[in-house]
Amino acid sequence: MKMFTPPNHIGFEALKLFGENEKIIDGSLAYIQPGGGGPIELHTHAHDHLFAVVEGEAKILLDKEVVVIKKGESFLVDGRIPHSVWNNCQNQTVMIGINVNKCVKSE
Repeated sequence: MKMFTPPNHIGFEALKLFGENEKIIDGSLAYIQPGGGGPIELHTHAHDHLFAVVEGEAKILLDKEVVVIKKGESFLVDGRIPHSVWNNCQNQTVMIGINVNKCVKSE
């Protein structure tokens, strides 16, 4: 996801984090030092993580993929896929992390 300017806005950039269907569990502001991150071992769980980088750059290690999130970008991690998150630059990375329950659609 990338920053966008909503219609009829000036000098305004937004980063849409999630839609109305997901339920927020909690959220955190993380300060990750160079070489920092975790967990050390990839892990899984029932909820998803929505990560948005405010400063720096984060690297998401997934089971078979690496995703780099730059300043002003966000990424939704499927909690069922083994994962961990690491600082990907030589400066501190500041990141918003929101834990969300998976959407269960009724038929």
